[in-house]
Amino acid sequence: MGGPITIQACLNGARPPAAHPALPVTPEQIADDVAAVVAAGADCVHLHPKGDDGLDTLAPDFVDALIAAVHVAAPALPISVTTGEWALPDPTERVAAIRAWGLVPHLASVNWHEAGSAAVVEALFEQSVGIEAGLWSLDDVRDWAESPVRDSVTRVLLELPDRIGEEQVTVLGEEMVRAVRAQAPDVQILLHGEGESAWPALRLAVRLGLETRIGLEDTVHLPDGSMAPDNASLVRAARDLAARLG
Repeated sequence: MGGPITIQACLNGARPPAAHPALPVTPEQIADDVAAVVAAGADCVHLHPKGDDGLDTLAPDFVDALIAAVHVAAPALPISVTTGEWALPDPTERVAAIRAWGLVPHLASVNWHEAGSAAVVEALFEQSVGIEAGLWSLDDVRDWAESPVRDSVTRVLLELPDRIGEEQVTVLGEEMVRAVRAQAPDVQILLHGEGESAWPALRLAVRLGLETRIGLEDTVHLPDGSMAPDNASLVRAARDLAARLG
């Protein structure tokens, strides 16, 4: 497991079950996939708990079942879960669900631009869950920089959009990194993209010495454009690429 660059495996995301044959959905499937990506070189995982319909949920029963299964598969592995508003759009209900979690992950991502994000952060702190601040734009970076909890987050997630080329990834990614470093020079930064920007963003993260991530949440394709068989193949490709560039 692991290497000079920290690689987080993002196993499923908000994708529905039909999005890829190897997309893990149930706690058992996700736990098996966690073991596979750790063997392939992942240092930590980011997970989206799924309900009986295969869609994202923050409901305590499903979150608790997921955390329990992953702890068995990889007892010491850092686990991050989503708190995306699409899983539970009402901010009050989202906070109530988080406060009802019986088994908590080590970390949870909070998209800074979403309604109710400040209350979600507070609820996670009450549960002793670390915060991954999801920043999708320079405006998000500025909002995070002005937040009273700016220095309490575990890491910043810089999330680059789909359908931008390698040059745009480099320009935007470096600009966002500079903006973060200007406010918090020592904060951990995880840089990643999605879709067409996933592999360019990973290459940029390696060049800059930042944490990064890969998995079926962000892309279903290997660097050569072919369809990835599963999450483990994506992690192996990322670890190989990091070794070549590093």
